[in-house]
Amino acid sequence: MTAQVADGMAFIERKNYIHRDLRAANILVAHDLTCKIADFGLARLIENNEYTAREGAKFPIKWTAPEAINYGSFTIKSDVWSFGILLTEIISYGRTPYPGMTNPEVIRSLEKGYRMQRLDSCPTELYEIMKECWKNKPEDRPTFDYLQSVLEDFYTATESQYQQQP
Repeated sequence: MTAQVADGMAFIERKNYIHRDLRAANILVAHDLTCKIADFGLARLIENNEYTAREGAKFPIKWTAPEAINYGSFTIKSDVWSFGILLTEIISYGRTPYPGMTNPEVIRSLEKGYRMQRLDSCPTELYEIMKECWKNKPEDRPTFDYLQSVLEDFYTATESQYQQQP
């Protein structure tokens, strides 16, 4: 599933768009587990690799990258941050990110370098991918093409662990 979402976001990136609202609630999942990215209400065509939101615009804080929260600066790398948050939603079966924290607490914590901790149910390798998505500098975050490749390999390497037992 995660590799499919990364592949869809790589396609959006190639078309020079940003989503700005990437989260589990905006991923449609078919009965065969095919995933489609939905809700393009906040999506924008970008020029010069960046879109600056108008002052006072509202965004889902717990999924939004620090540079977008603080400066209204959105790039495909802010969508990569959101993708890392989406991974936590998937591994936690839909738990809201930063449980027990208000939006202002999340903002203050991120400014101090806080990142969500690894859940017991999260493989260490997957958590390392999440941390790559949450790097402070947007340019240090991976591309969606890279994420798709790594997650496809991750799934292939671990799929036997998740097959139904007879």
